[in-house]
Parts: sequence; C-alpha cells; structure tokens
Amino acid sequence: MTAHMTSTAYMDRAIELATSARLHTSPNPWVGCVLVTSDGQVFEGATEPPGSRHAEIVALDAAHASGADTRGATVYTTLEPCNHQGRTGACTEALIAAGVTHIVSAITDPDPRVSGQGFTALRAANIDVQVGSCAEQVREQLHAYIHHRTTGHPFVVLKLAMTLDGRTAAADGSSQWITGEQARIEAHRLRAESDAIVVGAQTVRSDDPSLTTRLVAGPSPRRIVLGSAPTHAKVQPCTEWTAGLPELLDLLGRENVLQVMVEGGASVAASFHRENLVDRYVLYVAPAFMGGDDGVPLFRGAGAATMQELWRANIVSTRLLGEDIEIVIDKNPQKYKETA
Repeated sequence: MTAHMTSTAYMDRAIELATSARLHTSPNPWVGCVLVTSDGQVFEGATEPPGSRHAEIVALDAAHASGADTRGATVYTTLEPCNHQGRTGACTEALIAAGVTHIVSAITDPDPRVSGQGFTALRAANIDVQVGSCAEQVREQLHAYIHHRTTGHPFVVLKLAMTLDGRTAAADGSSQWITGEQARIEAHRLRAESDAIVVGAQTVRSDDPSLTTRLVAGPSPRRIVLGSAPTHAKVQPCTEWTAGLPELLDLLGRENVLQVMVEGGASVAASFHRENLVDRYVLYVAPAFMGGDDGVPLFRGAGAATMQELWRANIVSTRLLGEDIEIVIDKNPQKYKETA
C-alpha cells in the first residue's frame, strides 16, 4: 500500500487482510489492521492462529521491526481492539504504549470481555477513536463471530444443491453431481469456513462422504453425524449425536464453534428448517430439470398448509458459478447496533 490514501481505502485494505485470516483464527475473530505513521509509512497485520498475535500487534511489530516511529500514527482496524489479558496481551495497551493518536474502527466487538471497553481505554489515553467506517461490510464478514458472541450459539448454514425444478436427488437416491465443479469448490470453501459440519446417518450410509475440504486449501471441519456411522465410513472419526438439534447447538456454542454447516439430505434439512435453526441458506441451482415429481425435494414432509404460512426470507446475494447460480438467503438479517 501507499501513503496518502483515503480513510476508506485503508479500511478496505484492512478488510482484505481480515479475509486472508478467515480460515485460521476461529474461535477468535478474523481481523485486519493497517497502521499509517505520521510520516506516511504503511504497515499491515492480520490475526494469527489462536494463541498468537492479534492484527494490531502484527502491524505494530512490523513497524517497530523497520525502525519506524509509531508516535502520532493512525491505525485502521476492522474490529474494536481488545482490552483484556487472554493468551496474548491487551491490544489497547500496546497501541497506547506505541504512541498511536488515532484509531479508525469498523464495529464494536460484541464479546462481553470487550464490548466498548477497548474504545473507552483508548479514549481515556487521549486517543481519538472513530467507529463506523465500512461497518456493514465488516458485519457481514464477521457474521458468524458476531452471531456466536451475541447468542451463544453457532451460526448455522444450510447448504443445498438443486435442479431448477427443486430436486436434490433422483428417484433412486443418486445426487452426484447436480452442480458443476465451481459450485462444488464453493461448497468446500464453506466447509473450510465452518468449525463443524452436520450430516444424517442415512447420507453416510448411502453416499459415504468424507466431508473434507479436499477441493480448497483450508481446514476440514469437525464431523457430526445425526445417528450412528459405520466404523469403516469415510466420515470417521466423527461425533455421533442422538439427542435433539437445539441441544446440539447449545453444546457446540459452549465449545466455541462459531459456524456449523448442515449438509444432510432432505430429512435433515427439513428438521433444521422446521425447528427454525437455520441462519443462512446457501442454494446452488443447476440449469437442469428432473422433469417429474418422483425426485427428492429440498425438504421432506409436510410444508406450509396455506399461502399465509409461507416462510419468507431475504436474499443476501446471487452470483453465477460456471453454469450454476449461487443464492444466499438469510432468514432474518440481523442488525447490530454500534456504540461509539
């Protein structure tokens, strides 16, 4: 980056840096930081894996390593700097000690251990703090983290691949492959972004999926089977779950699972949907028709009895992936109030 860029451009770069850290920081938030010294030198940082440095410390260390004077510097960070001692020291203390005079941040950290305390500590040290730059982009980028910290539950993503006439498998149960390679790669990216993945025992028995991220460079999620999985199944080792779905999400939330991806069949999808447990639906729609009513639908079982009972949502985004269409839908777009 170069000096003399606009404040928004620096924050855009911080968001890019946060994106680069997305797959390696959970359960910590993925944060990007840009530090601009008073004489125009620019240094960058992104959150490292748990137990290592936060984005602000990475940027400060880079500046100090180069011999730059950080007094009077401006720091652009996507999330409020932490003000508590965890596995690493408080970022606020490091910023204050470095002589930084301006902080530009996108949003307040909803974690109760932070929740405005970082900004308060910085202002008490006579550092100018501005909150709200590129806030909407950062809220979307950190949606899973924000959801977990505000609800105690993981953000649940239901992924479905379907034909244009709404079928997820043929009458004989075969479903590979409805969509093309690009859509399958994006599904693996979703797996990499998720801390856990849930599938039904029937899918394990019929398809024997591995549920890994073999098509992308990223960690494979923890595998959870609703029911029991054969000892020789590719999904092993896995967690077998026989209790209720809300209880599963309670447990995963306590275990700091930020995002859960559901890849079960029509029965599992229907169970999560009917119990109102899905936060985001990701549909991959192929330009293909099953051509009848004997294929497997998106959801098994009874649906809305009347038009007044239709379940409605908001489309977050759509895009072409090769010949397929990706549609991202949120059941209730959450609005998080920011405090300056």
